Amino acid sequence: MAKQMIKKISIKPLGDRVVVAPIKEADKTKSGIILPETADKEKPAQGKVVAMGAGDKIKKSGVKKGDEVVFEKYAGTEFKIGDVEYKILKEEEVLAILE
Repeated sequence: MAKQMIKKISIKPLGDRVVVAPIKEADKTKSGIILPETADKEKPAQGKVVAMGAGDKIKKSGVKKGDEVVFEKYAGTEFKIGDVEYKILKEEEVLAILE
């Protein structure tokens, strides 16, 4: 059986943008109720910053690689690398940094 080669891909967003790996929300409540995909679509989403652009606005915002941030559910541009989903967000689409 041949080993599967995994190619490491790096991404560098341009300007005042960040790349975020969204944190998936639970599909079940603590009591075991399964939530449909349409539930709570207006809640803000969370994710971890995996790459940052070199723009002045994003540097001044205080966001750093590795930070957990809150952003609007439908903000940014979604894309996939392999099985991993990411979002590219503009600086103004990042609502808060979780500490």
